[in-house]
Amino acid sequence: MSQTAVARESVETGRAAVRSGSHRWWVLAVIGIAQLMVVLDGTIVNIALPSAQQALGFSNADRQWIVTAYALAFGSLLLLGGRLADLFGRKIVFLVGVGGFAAASALAGAAGDFSVLVTGRALQGLFGALLAPAALSILNTTFTDAKERAKAFGIFGAIAGAGGGIGLLLGGLLTEHASWRWTLFVNLLFAALALAGGVTFLRKGAPADRPKLDIPGTFLVSAGLFGLVYGFSNANSHGWGSPQTWGFLAAGGLLLAVFTWWQTRAEHPLLPLRVLLDRNRGASFIAFGITGAGMFGVFLFLTYYLQETLHYSPVQTGLGFLPMIGALMVAAQLATLALLPRIGPKPLVPFGMALAAIGMVWLTNLGLHSSYASAVLPPLLVMGFGLGLIMPVAMSLATDRIGEQDAGVASAAVNTMQQIGGSIGTALLNTLATSAGASYLVGKAPSPEAMAQAQLHSYATAYWWSAGFFVVGLVLSAVLYRRGRPQQDANAPVAVHM
Repeated sequence: MSQTAVARESVETGRAAVRSGSHRWWVLAVIGIAQLMVVLDGTIVNIALPSAQQALGFSNADRQWIVTAYALAFGSLLLLGGRLADLFGRKIVFLVGVGGFAAASALAGAAGDFSVLVTGRALQGLFGALLAPAALSILNTTFTDAKERAKAFGIFGAIAGAGGGIGLLLGGLLTEHASWRWTLFVNLLFAALALAGGVTFLRKGAPADRPKLDIPGTFLVSAGLFGLVYGFSNANSHGWGSPQTWGFLAAGGLLLAVFTWWQTRAEHPLLPLRVLLDRNRGASFIAFGITGAGMFGVFLFLTYYLQETLHYSPVQTGLGFLPMIGALMVAAQLATLALLPRIGPKPLVPFGMALAAIGMVWLTNLGLHSSYASAVLPPLLVMGFGLGLIMPVAMSLATDRIGEQDAGVASAAVNTMQQIGGSIGTALLNTLATSAGASYLVGKAPSPEAMAQAQLHSYATAYWWSAGFFVVGLVLSAVLYRRGRPQQDANAPVAVHM
């Protein structure tokens, strides 16, 4: 071969490498948009609930179903969605999930009555259960180079952590300046971008070695997760002593125990136990569950405090969370690019848990006339930095060195832990806060001052318990994570099907 031919081949190889690298970052942009759509939907509708209730005329008791319908479908079907991505290919499941989520959002946004709104929210959860694990597994199988993987997971983890706060801000803006319906219609814009990018940049094809679907396992885990999410959702409205609460929790726990036993017997298990039993991976799943539970102490009760005690508008409330999101995004990049490759997860995640706990305890000092700049902003920054050390690191290690045939279901397990953690956190914190507020008023005249102090006391109780969640996370992550830097798989594939 002549020198000219060699030079031409070298140039073409270089151009191909540049195109491949550029292609990977476009893939990240596509799945990042889709992930943001799913994550912010957990909070964007919450701010619009009073307006939707007034427009459609449903009761306070029915209001929780707007949130619960989404959580039930999403939480109980995630593992099935992850395995379908492994079975049929991540691209097709991702695109079906995005398109279905958009259609469900349009249905809910156009709802003329309560039943249609709940149906649309449930369908959002169903298609979100297809979309979320497919997106994470695409990320996991696209970025195999250690440095690129760290950067990609830093960005994706920041999106996952910041989505709730962005949802509050966007929900406030849309509710205040447009209509509550636009908190649902806005998903059509996100979906259009994700669909166009997915068709253009995601690779075609299904896995060469398709796993078979574990139908008994699918039924057991879906029914078990439904029981847990439904039971915890009923705790606030029915009380812990109601069969609607403990009955579903007990049934869910029993079904999940049977599912675990079945996975050791099934020829083609839905969730192979090898996915869970790696120490770093198992620690990451636990970290996600605990973080999901603890985060609601910020997003839920601080939202109440800003709006009901300090009388912030929905837009001002959303803006109040922006510094936390900024701190989270800075910490996410620092953790994945600089710290994780050098010192490993064992110091990082426990330190993040400690910062999150400190931020929560700090929030217990809030009073009726506290200043945002001196009393709210500092703990929010501490919380944001702590979450930025936890989420991208845990997300990266939860799917690290996983076989391509298990990438979808492992990614689903990450989302499932966060969803179950969020359901547990919402139920426990709501119940504990309500009980604390009622106890505070015992023996006191129900004056406006006493009612306001009782409300503050209920919020502080929720913050203390959230801090407790993070302390438990600190201990477990310090014990379970391995010392040292994460091992890199020298045989990681350079090209994968999606």
